[in-house]
Amino acid sequence: MADRPQGPVGVGAAATVPVPPVVMPRRRRFSHGIGAYKQALFILLLIVLSILFVYPFIWLISASLKPQGETFDNKLIPDILVEPWYDNFTEVADRVPVATWFVNSVWISGLAAVLVTLSSALVAFAFAYFDFPGRTVLFAIVLGTMMLPGAVTMIPTYLIWQHIGEFTETHAFLPHIGVNTQYPLWVPNLFGSAFYIFLLRQFFLGVPRQLFEAARIDGDSYFSMFRRIALPLAKPALIVVFIFEIQAKWFDLITPLIYLTEDKLFTLPLGIKVLLDRYGVGGGGEGEWNIIVAGTVILVVPMVIIFAIFQRYFVSGITTQGGKG
Repeated sequence: MADRPQGPVGVGAAATVPVPPVVMPRRRRFSHGIGAYKQALFILLLIVLSILFVYPFIWLISASLKPQGETFDNKLIPDILVEPWYDNFTEVADRVPVATWFVNSVWISGLAAVLVTLSSALVAFAFAYFDFPGRTVLFAIVLGTMMLPGAVTMIPTYLIWQHIGEFTETHAFLPHIGVNTQYPLWVPNLFGSAFYIFLLRQFFLGVPRQLFEAARIDGDSYFSMFRRIALPLAKPALIVVFIFEIQAKWFDLITPLIYLTEDKLFTLPLGIKVLLDRYGVGGGGEGEWNIIVAGTVILVVPMVIIFAIFQRYFVSGITTQGGKG
């Protein structure tokens, strides 16, 4: 008679069945190992690139705290106990009107960014919502303006502003808005930007059209739909446009260099050029690079702060646009 399996047998008892150990297939274990190596390599690459990108900024901050003879000694931790760390910045403020230049850059950049954001959003909403004859052709013409380099339109634009200034000078009741005024630095932003129009149009096309149709049934006007529906939904894209234009105007050197001649009208980039011409070796100065570097820090730090504040909106806007593409 064959042996019966040992163990409790019955209705209320459960038979003990040995469970074999789970063995991961060799190929799967190998693929998991490769994935871990890739992740470690990716993290290492991020660390190396982060150091490369951050090092120039850290060097700039460090050099701005050093005296003249130690600006290029490559020490990342300056000996600020020997001389006060703010000496270079107070020296900049004493030699040039850096506070006036800073205020000029703030209000010009802010006003220009607000104007170009609103005007571009309005045009982009029209291209996205309205279906009218020639819409595609007009949009293609708008995008075609992006193919023209700024150097091509620089001289004609300057001549236009020169004639406008001559016209306003001959009519006393008009404000002077030509050359050697700050109007050419922000007035063109009233007419929008082709790149921003394209960016915002793509965003508005992703808004469900049923929202606008429901608003029209409720009696909203087109401007009301633009204000109450389109703008709130496009907040991340609008902030991206705003940051882009703030950065563009803040670091713009060519436009102030062409139109401005008085120190009190200068912006910070043009002011830094003045520092370089006066105190750099190439401009006939004594090579006071600590003063030039301190002025550069005053120019760069505000943009770093602004980006840190609006970073989540910036990433959200870029992610949304990338998902639509």
